[in-house]
Amino acid sequence: MSKILHFYLNGNPVEVIAKPQQNLLEVLRDGLGLTSPKCGCNRGDCGSCTVILDGKAVKSCLVLALTVEGKKILTVDGLAQGKTLHPIQQAFIDYGAPQCGYCTPGMVMAATAFLLDHPETTAEEIKDALSGNLCRCAGYEKYTDALLAVSKGEYGPIPKGSDLDV
Repeated sequence: MSKILHFYLNGNPVEVIAKPQQNLLEVLRDGLGLTSPKCGCNRGDCGSCTVILDGKAVKSCLVLALTVEGKKILTVDGLAQGKTLHPIQQAFIDYGAPQCGYCTPGMVMAATAFLLDHPETTAEEIKDALSGNLCRCAGYEKYTDALLAVSKGEYGPIPKGSDLDV
């Protein structure tokens, strides 16, 4: 039997109908029309569906939708402040990290959650943190270089966003 879910998406309250077997990715894409989280594998292997759930990066294809009642979900769509990109988004562009862009939203979200918990980091820690997000067409060095620049403050402080509560 379907249930009405209430949660916060990118800082805004939402209400959506979910079936018991649906995962969060399906609810975001099919129920709310949000296309930034991608369905690359639907098994938790690729990370293209990564979102931040109550301050932690999760693969939304592995999260049962009915478990997010009352929780806070942040997608790449909620990072920019108006026309100003989040520092991680800007660094990825400046360093030429994304290629086709399919993995980019999930990569940005995994990177955001990681840098919020580890503002001062190393290349090895970044590589480890992003290891659950697959990019089939770009080298990971550009992602690593971009995140090192952000962690060194070259893009200013990392905005946390009111919906992260971290």
